[in-house]
Amino acid sequence: MIAVSKAKTEQQPETLLDLVKTVVWALVMAMAIRSVLVQPFRIPSGSMQPTLQVGDYIIVSKWSYGYSRFSFAPFVFLPKGRVLASQPHRGDVIVFRPSHEPNVDYVKRLIGLPGDEIQMKNGVLFINGSAVQRELLGLRDFKEESGNFVRLLAYKETLPDGKSYTTFDRQPDNLLDDTPIYRVPAGSFFMMGDDRDNSDDSRQNVGYVPYDRLVGKAEFVFASWEPQTSLLKPWTLFTDFRPSRLVKGIK
Repeated sequence: MIAVSKAKTEQQPETLLDLVKTVVWALVMAMAIRSVLVQPFRIPSGSMQPTLQVGDYIIVSKWSYGYSRFSFAPFVFLPKGRVLASQPHRGDVIVFRPSHEPNVDYVKRLIGLPGDEIQMKNGVLFINGSAVQRELLGLRDFKEESGNFVRLLAYKETLPDGKSYTTFDRQPDNLLDDTPIYRVPAGSFFMMGDDRDNSDDSRQNVGYVPYDRLVGKAEFVFASWEPQTSLLKPWTLFTDFRPSRLVKGIK
């Protein structure tokens, strides 16, 4: 009996060490996948409505534009620049870190490429002096983050390369409906939200977004819950789930 107990005691440290190794290896693999391949994000605000809604969980591909120091957050002390770089396309929905809030992830649509001139006139987007095609879709009832329904004007906007998406216009003569001309500098991009009157983007605080600060491309919504969902009320994980947005591609 004594010999058996001693054997078990001698084996215990090795078993514990194996467990620690397994946990550490799993954490390393999870961090590698998150840094190199894909990363999930939760949408906390309505600036990209109706494309993205508050409570959406999206998957962002890290490899789409190559890798920068912001791809490996919180290791933003790494050198500037990108490796395995690939250029984004106009119309991509992108997660990035703006210069004025380097520790906060933003998600917007890429509207202006380096060298472009961007302007809003009476709510219409102009790129390099030409109005972007805009088709009125009519009034839409939309459920806000607060749970209240609002009626908003919806438009189908089509970029010069043919990419289309829906935008909201909340009110005429909004401050952001008429802007000066923005000339996008080399190595930077101009970002806008699809909920045009409800977006802090390159038209105001965000400014131009350097290539170095792109985190990745938003590929699809993999799940979505109403904003009021709470783990303190576990039944809301079922009652507030949005099945219509399950594995939904992002246009």
